[in-house]
Amino acid sequence: MTRGPGSPPRDVCVVMLSAVGDAVHVLPVVTALKRAWPETRITWIVQPAAHSLVRHHPDVDEFIVFDRERGLRGWRGFQALAHRLRDRRFDLVLALQVYLKAGLITHLVSADRKLGFDLRRAGDLQWLFTTERIAAHPPQHVQDQYFEFLDHLGVSPEPVEWRLGLTEGERADQARFFGSLDGPACAVVLGTSRPEKNWHTRGYVQVVEELARTHGLRPVLVGGPSPLERRMADEILAGTTVDVVDMLGDGLRRLLWLLDGCVLTVSPDTGPLHISRAVGTPVVGLYGHTNPKRYGPYRAFQDLVVDGYARHPGEECPPERTFRDGMNRVTVERVLEKISLAMERYVRP
Repeated sequence: MTRGPGSPPRDVCVVMLSAVGDAVHVLPVVTALKRAWPETRITWIVQPAAHSLVRHHPDVDEFIVFDRERGLRGWRGFQALAHRLRDRRFDLVLALQVYLKAGLITHLVSADRKLGFDLRRAGDLQWLFTTERIAAHPPQHVQDQYFEFLDHLGVSPEPVEWRLGLTEGERADQARFFGSLDGPACAVVLGTSRPEKNWHTRGYVQVVEELARTHGLRPVLVGGPSPLERRMADEILAGTTVDVVDMLGDGLRRLLWLLDGCVLTVSPDTGPLHISRAVGTPVVGLYGHTNPKRYGPYRAFQDLVVDGYARHPGEECPPERTFRDGMNRVTVERVLEKISLAMERYVRP
């Protein structure tokens, strides 16, 4: 079959390995591509954790899981990937991640076109591994940054759709869990991968008490199994007498149906916040270390953001500046105000 210069590509490969929040931001990209090019086969190279979340996505035809095994400084994972790709050739690669590991994988993929970021944003030498670059653009929301790839290809991102649905089994698990509670629930996300983005447990204690006593919501602690999250959860449970449900643990798909079933989420800047946005659950975002204009919930719930990134109201901040002490400006009073606003505007009785 001969494909003309204006024909959609037959095979597209997306390189986005890790970071749950970034994986969520990729979903509207693959959905837009499949909507514009329904006959195009989309392959996504991804690492195991992010794959566990997105593995059922209806617009991805194939996932290739890159598992960087230990030993030989991790080169076995690259060797296994190279072996799997040796007889494959793609029409287009979207190099959406700008660190060296992703660049090396982009290099391993045989393709006619390898589209990456402009030179200014092509960190970790990504520009060495691509053949074509999107236009330079001032910093903007990460989701819009990924949409620049679509714009380069002449594909519209609208309507923006994540399509992060649940399986029948997950719906059943969700129904059993929430059916066992005596009322609606609020997910409370505790930890992130970067300590500077975390809030403090004394604040969370006051939040869970306000959720339960003032708003009649059952607080549900959600997140991973890290020692830090476990310690924070134990301190919260020991510091309050309200009935708090502890649902920390492994399993991003379980986290997905928990966030989908809650009527509200309270979260710092981390993957679960973006999952909440993707499934339409209102989220009170706690920001101090990173800029909510760049990393906040996309096109929704900005009125619920507690902005400690700005040192005073209305301050215009450089988008890439970070503050080690910014979360100290996220006060309990501001968080409780946003929870009350969320109950008034978004949460139905």
